[in-house]
Amino acid sequence: MGRVDRKSLPHSTLSKCVERPGLPGLPPSEALLLEGGDMRIALSPGHGTNQYGCQPVPAPAQLAFGSATASVISGPAFAATERLRDRLADSEQTTPRPVTYARELNRIRRELIALCELSHHKGLALIFGASGTDLHLMTAQLVGGTAAKPTRVIMMDAAETGSSVPHALNGRHFNRASALGHAVKVGRPVGSRYINEVVNLPLRHDDGTPRPAAALDADVESLVNEAVAQGRRVLLNMVDVSKSGLIAPSPACLLALRRRMPQAFDVLVDACQFRLAPATLNAYLEQDCMVALTGSKFATGPAFSAALLVPPAVAARFRQRLLPRTLRAYSARADWPDNWVAGRVLDPVANYGLLLRWEAALEELRRFRAVPGARVTTFLQDFSQVVQQRLRNDPAFHLLAVHGLDRRPLVATTSWDHIQTLFPFTLSHPCGTPLTREESTRVYRRLRAEGCQLGQPVACGQRHGRPVSALRLCASARLIVEATAGRGEGSAGVIARALTVLDRVAYAVQHLSGP
Repeated sequence: MGRVDRKSLPHSTLSKCVERPGLPGLPPSEALLLEGGDMRIALSPGHGTNQYGCQPVPAPAQLAFGSATASVISGPAFAATERLRDRLADSEQTTPRPVTYARELNRIRRELIALCELSHHKGLALIFGASGTDLHLMTAQLVGGTAAKPTRVIMMDAAETGSSVPHALNGRHFNRASALGHAVKVGRPVGSRYINEVVNLPLRHDDGTPRPAAALDADVESLVNEAVAQGRRVLLNMVDVSKSGLIAPSPACLLALRRRMPQAFDVLVDACQFRLAPATLNAYLEQDCMVALTGSKFATGPAFSAALLVPPAVAARFRQRLLPRTLRAYSARADWPDNWVAGRVLDPVANYGLLLRWEAALEELRRFRAVPGARVTTFLQDFSQVVQQRLRNDPAFHLLAVHGLDRRPLVATTSWDHIQTLFPFTLSHPCGTPLTREESTRVYRRLRAEGCQLGQPVACGQRHGRPVSALRLCASARLIVEATAGRGEGSAGVIARALTVLDRVAYAVQHLSGP
């Protein structure tokens, strides 16, 4: 495992960088925002955007409705990174970078916990990572078993969570460059200490319709029961919300398993979309569930900022857990709480890219949390109604079925997060034939080139015998702030922009060459 020379790679993070110089000793914010992530963060030569179509500076004219995948940094968030970057530069002459990094990261740790209304959880731990996939890799190492009794990891549909997640949960490298710039071999184990067996459960039928919750819950219960009967530990990798807007298994299933065998398994809630209200986050933590979040989806910070919430009782168990030293390719010492043994095997390095990306995400969260809950709910209800009506009434679209976001009995009260904010749809030619996955990708790329940002295509089975993918139009924290602000275009303007994007999608489908 060595260092990657990113300049020598096909997608260099430095290929289209910075026109203005940085302060002495520290690159400008545009360059720092591209550091400390794997190859997906790199800019494509000649394009100035990463593989998600995002650049490291604001693009105010963009029609940004693709937060299920990634968002371009906003003006206010970029200004926040500039202020932090200047503070970092000021400390260059007096303080070692790892010390500055640890101080600033602890500040972000405290503020993120406060913004999520979790400060009353005494002993709550927060671990930072570059991406949700990195967090899955770290969690798999924390809970992994032995060769004689490997931990059974029950994960929900890689198509709905991430194609690299199975590798990560199995304790294997998942990208040829790690977050901290090490060259690694995809598929090779990160260590031999902890062993997992990964079981991947599909969330949709072959025709793209969601599997009934009862059937999926039964599969989960059977797999848990079998592993426990064998004396093996279980990691249940629940998802809330998936790429196409699903929750699985049901919260009722989770609670039933917790009642029957409270100490037999761990739960990692993949909430990397971060489409959860504080009440829901609190409810998961109260059930001793770890929760993985990212600042780059609903919160609309730049891609590659993740955080793992570890509830107090689980943190007490894992605090002394050793990790393979090979994880230094992914994680710095300060990314972990000070009193965790795991951090001691990691290098005291500074990932300023991760730091600035989280600062950008926090700026979006600060603005979002300032919006009264009633106004958030009203806008999302209006947005959902209009968007779904358009998708149902236009023959170019087929709205993908999604179960309602029902978290009872986990959460007794309703908040904005019970309203759908992610709308997956497949496409059809004027003749009624569904677009193939390749054709849908062509439409997605064309729209992206025109400044319309949708969620990347997600494979969702077959229609009329053709493999199809769903694009996704999303509401986000940033759009909610824009819609509810006292100035600007307001709710009607944001909804009009969403309809404009759908108009352009329909036009692109009509003018797609070939059947």
